[in-house]
Parts: sequence; C-alpha cells; structure tokens
Amino acid sequence: MTEVTLGWKHVAMGFEGEPGSLGGLNPWQLKWHSLAEPQITVAHPSYTQERHLMWIYELHAEGTIVKFAAGEFSNGFWGFYVPA
Repeated sequence: MTEVTLGWKHVAMGFEGEPGSLGGLNPWQLKWHSLAEPQITVAHPSYTQERHLMWIYELHAEGTIVKFAAGEFSNGFWGFYVPA
C-alpha cells in the first residue's frame, strides 16, 4: 500500500462549488495558484484504505495566503488538506 505523506491534515470535503472554508477563504470563489511542489498522497477520511493524490495550491485574498492540497476523491467530490 502506498504510504501517506506526513505533515498534512484533512480539513474539508464536498462537492465542487459547495460553500467551504480554508483559513476563512472559500476556495470555489478564488483563483487557485499552483505551487511547484510534489503531489502528496492522502488516505480518504472515510475509507482509510483508499489512497488519493492531491496537488498543492495557494489562495490569495484580503492580505491572506492559505496553502492547501486538493484533489477529487470521486467525480466532482473534492478533499482539502492543509499543512499540519
């Protein structure tokens, strides 16, 4: 089984476009700035045997920068992680 990347914690999941918050910012209302960092591997929070790749981004708004990882668990259903 693929190892989970250490140093990240799950903070949210839901369908694309649903209201959500990452550090007080709604990721669906802002541009995601892709970072030149390697993808991380996470365990699905409900199905811990499943592994998923997440890409690293930042949100920039109102003088705030939020670093996060995101990816689809299934079609249109997203997971969000932040540095632990």
